[in-house]
Amino acid sequence: MEKKAYLILENGDVYEGCAFGAEKETVGELVFTTAMTGYLETLTDPSYYGQIVCQTFPLIGNYGVIPSDFESRKPALRAYIVREWCQQPSNFRCEGQLDAFLKENDIPGLYGIDTRCLTKTVREYGVMNAKITYTEPSSADAESLKDYKVTGAVSSVTIDKPEQHDAENGRYNVVLMDFGAKLNICRELVKRGCNVTVVPGSTPAADIIAMKPDGIMLSNGPGDPQENKEIIEQLRILCKEKIPTFGICLGHQLLALSQGAKTEKLKYGHRGANQPATDTKTGRVYITSQNHGYAVVADSLPENAYESFINANDGTCEGVTYTDMPAFTVQFHPEACGGPLDTSFLFDKFIAMMQEDKNNA
Repeated sequence: MEKKAYLILENGDVYEGCAFGAEKETVGELVFTTAMTGYLETLTDPSYYGQIVCQTFPLIGNYGVIPSDFESRKPALRAYIVREWCQQPSNFRCEGQLDAFLKENDIPGLYGIDTRCLTKTVREYGVMNAKITYTEPSSADAESLKDYKVTGAVSSVTIDKPEQHDAENGRYNVVLMDFGAKLNICRELVKRGCNVTVVPGSTPAADIIAMKPDGIMLSNGPGDPQENKEIIEQLRILCKEKIPTFGICLGHQLLALSQGAKTEKLKYGHRGANQPATDTKTGRVYITSQNHGYAVVADSLPENAYESFINANDGTCEGVTYTDMPAFTVQFHPEACGGPLDTSFLFDKFIAMMQEDKNNA
């Protein structure tokens, strides 16, 4: 028997639907993703920590649950909203059902609501807090939502202790700072001949320098980048060592902050697998996968940096290259799971940067 559930927004709007997954009330920051595939990667992306995620693509669950597609060991989102939940998945790789997966991970789900209307509301009003409840909501519920804020995000999703992932005949030693890293970042490095040491996001710069890495990878992750003051300070120290560095998403923002730039919260962010990013040198537009609610303020970049990519939709900063150190960062996801692999060449650029550094040593 279907159980009623309600989504109440900070602005007072209420949506009635049906419950699936774990049955528990929850509050989170409501966001939407326009990705048409890769719902398992979305569910397991640590960058959704503290958020209620709405899928704009209507049918979800049709290929079930496939653990080898996960982007982390455990989901970090607060709740999951879909228009139509497929209860009979069909895929030769399927190892489970979405409802059971959400229950196992204590994540409430909501289906049967007008996700198109919900998405249009978020686009107009901006990202807002929301609550899933199983009793008729009141106006007091909406008012109470305004105090919620995503905090302690990186510390909640980073690993507890270093992990080693070695390539066969590895040629480069890379330290991956885990701010909420998607697993495919490590996979892309390993398949290119990198021995990857994944370290907690709070690892002191001195410890990383002592490892004598050929390169440093700054991962994606959740939350307000400005909250991570100690990590920003450690990155400032690391930059003085001139170690080849590649940053993605939150890593892109944190490195910019360490060099004196500023970040800002976007109205509703960029989340999906079809975001256009323009190369500022060639003019070529790449279709990218993205998941972020904050952006680097281009006008605040220091003299030693320039925009390498801009968002073709709204003109926000999508990449930064530094001129006084071997470092570049991007706001989008070149590892793109799920999504287009148009910008995977940036991993090759990072490899070439490390090789050049070795040649000049």
